[in-house]
Amino acid sequence: MVNLDWEPIWLTLKLAAITTAILIVLSVPISWWLAYTPSRLRLPMRAMVSMPLVLPPSVLGFYLLLAFSPVYGPGRFLKEHFDVSLAFSFPGLVLGSLLFSLPFMVNPLVAGFESLPASFSEASYVLGKSRLQTLRHVLLPNLRPALLSGAILSFAHTMGEFGVVLMVGGKIPGVTKVASIAIFDEVESLRFASAHVYALVLFSISFAILLTLFYVNKKMLKPF
Repeated sequence: MVNLDWEPIWLTLKLAAITTAILIVLSVPISWWLAYTPSRLRLPMRAMVSMPLVLPPSVLGFYLLLAFSPVYGPGRFLKEHFDVSLAFSFPGLVLGSLLFSLPFMVNPLVAGFESLPASFSEASYVLGKSRLQTLRHVLLPNLRPALLSGAILSFAHTMGEFGVVLMVGGKIPGVTKVASIAIFDEVESLRFASAHVYALVLFSISFAILLTLFYVNKKMLKPF
């Protein structure tokens, strides 16, 4: 009988939910700007946003750890002026997850914005709507499949984080020890039965999330 600690699972779901909610709010204006701006910074900014897709998680985690450290710039400023320490804390874990999962939310939205006919925005402007009103009432309702895809992929990706989580948060029980870290600890201690249960739970949740994504997208894209 495996005596499993479920706290890492709940902490993982909490981290994924908070990260995804914040990403939805942040990614809409970022994606809108990347899709429509004529600025020369568009391609460099899009490359920067997409860097976590190709960058080893340990690299991003290392630089975030330096940034969060109370010894260096940003971390030192937060510690001295606000008594806030992001290194090895749950808020630091959320911030690291935001950066690591950002392309999984932004890229589907950018593709969604770019696929919309220009006539949607033009007609809205002709009717006297502002850019913000056009975004809220015309563009976003037509981006539901892209928004759903980005949200589900971001949630699932955050659940599976390891390198960034380990570098930024360590493995403090009840604070930063998420399921992926728990699996590593169980394997390292040769408790393969417990590791198997953690892995099976994550596998099942991830499969259910992706199955939901494909099913809902199929329903949304189905012609009337």
